[in-house]
Amino acid sequence: MDPLSDMLVDIRAEDASVHQAALDPPWRLRLDDGAPLTMVTAVAGHAELVLADGTGHRLATGSTAIVRGPEPFQLADTRATLDRPIPALHIEHAPQPAADRTAATVLIAGTYRPARARHRRLLRALPAALVLDEEIDDVLWLHSMRDVLGRLPALGGQAMLDRILDWGLVCTLGCWFDRQAHAAPDWYRGALDPVTGPALEAIHRHPERAWTVADLAARANVSRAHFAKRFTEVMDRPPLRYLTDRRMEIAADLLADPDVPVAAAAAAVGYRDPFAFSTAFRRHQGMSPRAWRSLRR
Repeated sequence: MDPLSDMLVDIRAEDASVHQAALDPPWRLRLDDGAPLTMVTAVAGHAELVLADGTGHRLATGSTAIVRGPEPFQLADTRATLDRPIPALHIEHAPQPAADRTAATVLIAGTYRPARARHRRLLRALPAALVLDEEIDDVLWLHSMRDVLGRLPALGGQAMLDRILDWGLVCTLGCWFDRQAHAAPDWYRGALDPVTGPALEAIHRHPERAWTVADLAARANVSRAHFAKRFTEVMDRPPLRYLTDRRMEIAADLLADPDVPVAAAAAAVGYRDPFAFSTAFRRHQGMSPRAWRSLRR
């Protein structure tokens, strides 16, 4: 399992908040529901996306923006509209596309509420807002989304919306990280590296195993010394430090569930000695497993 897939495992749209808005200028939308992650795609026309700090991004037809919350942000037909005395609509109350007219701008927006430790690692790798510009015909998931929205309510329609939104999020993030090249986070670049990639696959698929540097080097068919040097260069930390960090992120997620005993969380990430687990967890999170659990509650 690659790191991006691992981080997205539990970021799923459940009863997704997906809205479609058809708008003619002048118009202004405000999104202020505090969602940690919002995805907006311009199906037709264009829009100006403006963050709470005033930073602006332009969306053209086919553009998808992912905005990291919880701060509110606005969308408008032009930046100047935001200074005009026009009431700001919330997107769920915006006019919907109608068969008998063609709106200047059509937007689809969906929200996510990731909350686990692995999700926070992904969110930290994202800017306040990213924009992926594509030709509208290349946004394959969007065609399915529009088809489902046009047939609601229908049996299974909500589940279909959830899965399509997941598809769109994965496609958008993957394409955006690809275009970042050397500016992409180390775990993304590392997954593509022929030396570090196989080791990351192994660590993320089986974090509970007692991996050694030699074991991980064998995955890439290189020497232990070459592997350790290359991994540290790409990932900015030694391989076993990365393994420990990954284990502690998983443990933090498990400890957020009051039904999972601390000993079970320790065993799930490869620790048979509760004291060793507690020491590693305290070093990583700054508090004991039980204190973390109490704080999460």
